[in-house]
Amino acid sequence: MSKDPQSIRVVIYDQEYFMRGDLNEEYIQKLALYLDTKMRSIAERTRTVDTVRVAMLAALNVADEYHQMKAKYEKATQDIDQKVGEYTEALDQILKDAV
Repeated sequence: MSKDPQSIRVVIYDQEYFMRGDLNEEYIQKLALYLDTKMRSIAERTRTVDTVRVAMLAALNVADEYHQMKAKYEKATQDIDQKVGEYTEALDQILKDAV
């Protein structure tokens, strides 16, 4: 019998939500705080009081951050793969010359 995930209370932009899932409470609270901070920052900059608009702008902002980080990760992975290939070729050449 599996244990039901616990309900975790979070407050985002003055709204209370109850989350269920397998993630630990500290992590969920950290995510909620991040989103709350993002929404408050956007509301302050845009001077809008429409919660849905603030949420959508925050979602777009987080999506942009995600895609920028993903592009950096993919570029770094590509660079590492290239270097590994170069080092492998150099090592193969050294070993070939040693034989």
